[in-house]
Amino acid sequence: MDNSTDDYKIQSFDLDTQMLLKTALKDPSSVNLEKVSSVIMDQSLKDQVFSKEAGRICYTIVQAEAKQSNGNVFRRNLLNRLQLEFKDREETRRRSLQEWVCYVTFICNIFDYLKVNNMPMVALVHPVFDCLIRLAQPDALMNEEEVDCLVLQLHRIGEQLEKVNNQRMDELFFLLRDGFLLQEGLTSMARLLLLEILEFRAGGWMLSSTAHKYYYSEIAD
Repeated sequence: MDNSTDDYKIQSFDLDTQMLLKTALKDPSSVNLEKVSSVIMDQSLKDQVFSKEAGRICYTIVQAEAKQSNGNVFRRNLLNRLQLEFKDREETRRRSLQEWVCYVTFICNIFDYLKVNNMPMVALVHPVFDCLIRLAQPDALMNEEEVDCLVLQLHRIGEQLEKVNNQRMDELFFLLRDGFLLQEGLTSMARLLLLEILEFRAGGWMLSSTAHKYYYSEIAD
């Protein structure tokens, strides 16, 4: 993977922090990797654009550290911080819907990028499912922001997740189907997004070109 730092969306950080991240990407053993993991996590919780990009940064630092010293200090600190935030997820959701959506986006991004022997990290499978199942509860389905987040994550990692735990994916989609069919008060956009993701999984994590045109012209309108 290209180690150029220009495309990692770190311009929103102050200059000292940008320098810390640029160094971590190229020479991880020379910086405090616990601080680096905290900086990335903190920014991900408040910046939705960065939370979608952060997995690439973390992947590059993990690879650089493994190559340089066969270490995993960064990954360990990152997972510890993800676990702490996971424990507080209901409080986060009550306090700030945006922060909660950013957290889900970030943990799914990390799941997508960080692999062990080319397999998803086992430690993240159940937390990711727990987050997505929380987004499929009736109160969350009333918020378009949460439905949108859920559908985006399933487009990105749904197929990977199903391969590691088909049973929990079924559980999630029972909730989505019931929400679509039975729940009153959903916005027309939320209903459209749910129908699209139900069809997406039913089609083997693909949409036919006709379905794609239908959904995306509706969303554009």
